[in-house]
Amino acid sequence: MAASHSTHPRSNFTGRIGFVLATAGSAVGLGNIWRFPYLAAKYGGGIFLLVYILLVISFGFALVLTETALGRKTGKSAIEAFDALSHKWRGIGWLHSIVPVLILPYYSVIGGWVTKYFVEFLLGRGAQTAAGDYFTAYISQPASPVLWFLVFFGATYIVIMCGVEKGIEKVSKILMPLLVVLSIGIAAYSVTRPGAWEGVKYYLLPDFSKFSPNTLLAAMGQMFYSLSLSMGILITYGSYMRKDIALDSSVRQVELFDTGIAVVAGLMIIPAVFAYSGGDQSALQAGPSLMFITLPKVFASMGIGTAVGIAFFLLVLFAALTSSISLMEAVVSIVNDKTSWGREKSCAVTAVVTILLGIPSSLGFGLWSGITPLNMTILDFFDFITNSILMPIAALGTCFFVAKVIGVKTIIDEVKISSPFKGEKMFVVCIKYLAPVCIAAILVSSVLQSLGVFAL
Repeated sequence: MAASHSTHPRSNFTGRIGFVLATAGSAVGLGNIWRFPYLAAKYGGGIFLLVYILLVISFGFALVLTETALGRKTGKSAIEAFDALSHKWRGIGWLHSIVPVLILPYYSVIGGWVTKYFVEFLLGRGAQTAAGDYFTAYISQPASPVLWFLVFFGATYIVIMCGVEKGIEKVSKILMPLLVVLSIGIAAYSVTRPGAWEGVKYYLLPDFSKFSPNTLLAAMGQMFYSLSLSMGILITYGSYMRKDIALDSSVRQVELFDTGIAVVAGLMIIPAVFAYSGGDQSALQAGPSLMFITLPKVFASMGIGTAVGIAFFLLVLFAALTSSISLMEAVVSIVNDKTSWGREKSCAVTAVVTILLGIPSSLGFGLWSGITPLNMTILDFFDFITNSILMPIAALGTCFFVAKVIGVKTIIDEVKISSPFKGEKMFVVCIKYLAPVCIAAILVSSVLQSLGVFAL
């Protein structure tokens, strides 16, 4: 067993609620809002939801439980956790650790875009954002996007500096309930719009004719990225989890929270877009084009569009912030565990690296748009490296590590410390057989999709 380098006492969540809300906050992010509704609508509505939920309670549950248990068992972040259990295989921990270092900068750049749009709507200038070229012109600017990136990241930095209990847990207990209230409120307004009911039916009613292998791949990929897997986050948050908190039920509550928000996000967005477009399915896109181009036009067509826009972008801001907090905490914890610098110095170093990597991601749409690794913008390249390559490889490594190196009993015993393990047999099947096959499929499909071989 390797000894931890950190001499600082480890922080802890005060209880189950703190852990669940913080971990759910890490999982509920931009992907729930700008990708899940699009995929659900494209791949058969209700049938996609059914496949997604089945994957979450089997394959997803096994991976989330595994990473959280690794953190709680060792009381360490990713690198030190794997090192403590097997020095030979500590490289898997390094894979988990590189991911948040690379994601945090470009995620914060997008968080800056969200912050900018929220302020525009708050100041009554939301109608301007509906102009066709507004978003493209904005992200091409050299200064403003960088400024808003720094504002968003600055908010994240302040929370992390306050620590686990007074920062992460306290903020999560405030933002996550507000996020739920805002989601339900906007969804309720959206589904009552004239013409919206067709969107509700399109979203929720199963269309078996649209079921295909791509439905399964899309559901697997969305679930994998939505649950904060292979980012070092779950291991870090698990290390802050007390031994008397039930792992099994806590993980299920996190998954319920994350999936619930994703489903409600569909009810917010799909009916509204349908009502705006007169039922034109092509108007429903994924990613930045949906959030920053299509939706401002939808809001502009509403009688109370400014108020809805303020509520929506505040919700998205909360979702982005809770995710960036978890990403930065994972990095800070990793740095502190390796160096024993303490939170303040570890935060400062993390901030410098994040800013240095974030600025190129921001400038890649303007001044540095000529830099196109693999014919991608700088931001898209970082997204490709982390989401399509490093995360699936890290997840495959984790499955192998648990199944072949330390044995599934190590995880099972950790779960049973705090509660009976009702899904033990399913867990063993998933971690040994189902998860590796699914992750390999995600890895191959993600790379092929990113390279333009096929599209989901």
